Amino acid sequence: MGFDCIERTHVGCRRKLNEDALMARPDLGLWAVADGMGGHEAGEVASALIVNSLALGQPGLDLNARAAAADATLHEVNDKLVAMAEDADGRTIGSTVVAIAANAVAFTCLWVGDSRAYLLRDGYLAQLTRDHSLVQELVDAGMLTPAEAHNHPNGNVVTRAVGAATRLDIDTVQGDVLAGDIFLLASDGLTRFVEPDELLRGLQSGDLEQAADDFVDLVVRRGAPDNLSFILLRAT
Repeated sequence: MGFDCIERTHVGCRRKLNEDALMARPDLGLWAVADGMGGHEAGEVASALIVNSLALGQPGLDLNARAAAADATLHEVNDKLVAMAEDADGRTIGSTVVAIAANAVAFTCLWVGDSRAYLLRDGYLAQLTRDHSLVQELVDAGMLTPAEAHNHPNGNVVTRAVGAATRLDIDTVQGDVLAGDIFLLASDGLTRFVEPDELLRGLQSGDLEQAADDFVDLVVRRGAPDNLSFILLRAT
């Protein structure tokens, strides 16, 4: 079993710089989306360092070793970004990240921040990740409904990011891989402006290239205030 991979990234309609970064390395069985923290210094530096460092992974590792190596790499990048920030008068240089390590039978998803992973299987779209964000904490506390959280004005405030603190907590989730599964890795520039049911319809259409183009067009029509980037993976 292999994976078809489709990537898209767009600067959006309001930003001059694309601070997102993508990595697709089927030879390593590893894919990632990183979203440099807008409003901070050198967000594009942080996201690029993440994906470039992950891309240096060792080929031939089994899935558990591959996921452990990615985890270790993210901790190393965190240390580098914290040191860079100290040299830059303490200004945060950070990025969210979501990554999937996968083989023919299983996957491990790792994430920090509000970049998300979804899995489409048997007509059902499941969100694999849980946002590390202010609005998610408000939802968990019962202070916001999920619908209210979707377009909340503080929706871009994350509570974890690579480079944001000396301690890095990475969440992971594992699962099996079946033929026909479709994974979506995305920055919040996509998921904040496209509803889950719209994602589901696009992914179910069968033409992932067209679906990817349609997602970008939809966000742009809605104003695209942020960079948007995503990777689609279909197990074949």
